[in-house]
Amino acid sequence: MSEKLQKVLARAGHGSRRELEALIRAGRVSVNGKVAVLGERLEDENATVRIDGHNVSVKAQEEVICRVLAYYKPEGELCTCHDPEGRRTVFDRLPKIRGSRWISVGRLDANTSGLLLFTTDGELANRLMHPSRQVEREYLVRVFGDVTEHKIRNLVNGVELDDGLARFEDVVYAGGEGMNHTFYVVINEGRNREVRRLWESQETTVSRLKRVRYGDIFLDKKLPRGGWMEMSLKDVNYLRELVDLAPEKTTMLDQNKDNTSRKRERSRSQKIRRAVRRHEERINTPKPRGGKSANRNRNASVENNSTSRRGSNQGGKKTGGGRSGARTR
Repeated sequence: MSEKLQKVLARAGHGSRRELEALIRAGRVSVNGKVAVLGERLEDENATVRIDGHNVSVKAQEEVICRVLAYYKPEGELCTCHDPEGRRTVFDRLPKIRGSRWISVGRLDANTSGLLLFTTDGELANRLMHPSRQVEREYLVRVFGDVTEHKIRNLVNGVELDDGLARFEDVVYAGGEGMNHTFYVVINEGRNREVRRLWESQETTVSRLKRVRYGDIFLDKKLPRGGWMEMSLKDVNYLRELVDLAPEKTTMLDQNKDNTSRKRERSRSQKIRRAVRRHEERINTPKPRGGKSANRNRNASVENNSTSRRGSNQGGKKTGGGRSGARTR
């Protein structure tokens, strides 16, 4: 075994190759107790490799199972592992796995929803994101403003942005009313806020943005917002072939699609929807201030008020029943 350290770590699922190169430059990776340097090759698969002082697994390529998740990102979630302000992230609802981790294939900004892919294979993630691969991304976009044929031609021919020339591969009109128009647009790279900046260059504003396709992988209509599904071996190998990687031979999914497995799939889809609802309820339910003591005080207050009302009704004379009595007070 003699491969570059960042490549081995990326394949084992510890991040994309670019992320790991940055960690090595920062001196946060060590091999057998010595700080690693960029370009270092791993000669022994039994070497002790640490990232930030923690031992990490360096499995041989044939031992690693490449898994891919399709996730329906809702608006408001951040594409980061941890947010210091405690805001929701795209990793919050993903399934837990041992010996590896989920790596996001690109990013969507907080106000963008739609299809986001995750994989355990850092090399696959790195190649899918790399501009040289020209992997198509398709978006459903609603814009506000005056959209003319001239502006559409500009967007297809190319517009000079701050970070270079950018363009849409295709623009298809999908309807609209007044100053609101909906389009399907296709780009083949993933620069930061590229779709929004392209429309802004033509004096229009994006009011809604949703990714519906990555390569030939479409956002499944059965997938709820905040839900995820593991992709089949066929789809995983489509992505691997797209970026010149050897096919995967193993999958965590059941390969026999009989009636029983279809029922299980429906049951699993229902479980995902229930889990999404429970998660939304949990994060949206305000917590009572003061904890248990505050609850006890509130309960005591309610009980005292109830006792007071009962005493008042017993000691006084009834002056009218039901709702009409309530209106006269």
